[in-house]
Amino acid sequence: METLESILEKARQRASEMNLSYKGALLPMEAYRVLHESIGAQLVDVRTRAELDWVGCVPGAKEIELRTYPGMQPNPDFLGQLIKQVDKQLPVLFICRSGARSSRAAEIATEADFKESYNILEGFEGDKDEKGHRGKTGGWKAAGLPWEQS
Repeated sequence: METLESILEKARQRASEMNLSYKGALLPMEAYRVLHESIGAQLVDVRTRAELDWVGCVPGAKEIELRTYPGMQPNPDFLGQLIKQVDKQLPVLFICRSGARSSRAAEIATEADFKESYNILEGFEGDKDEKGHRGKTGGWKAAGLPWEQS
């Protein structure tokens, strides 16, 4: 089994290869391991309230919308809410539907001097399958990781 340090090193290497500004990019199972093995690691779900209510959520995640429903307008207080709810000195992992909004959230956090910001690749639901449906071929749910339906 991989060590926590080797998982984090792979995440940092991915971020470097992808030319990302934040600390690292984790696959869902790696993110789960980091959350459970790294002291103080924090998970922030940046999906909309509607997504959390209708699609499901990760138990224990801090929920801070990056964009608001229904118009998907930027949340003007995203950074303020993040600063109030998350310790800048501890690892913070961001998740969204597919990994795009959470990548932006990790960039914003890094710009605001959060020391260890990570994006969870594939997100909660992953990419669409051949039928145009999410949640089957990638992401947190498809990996069989803990989640709840509201």
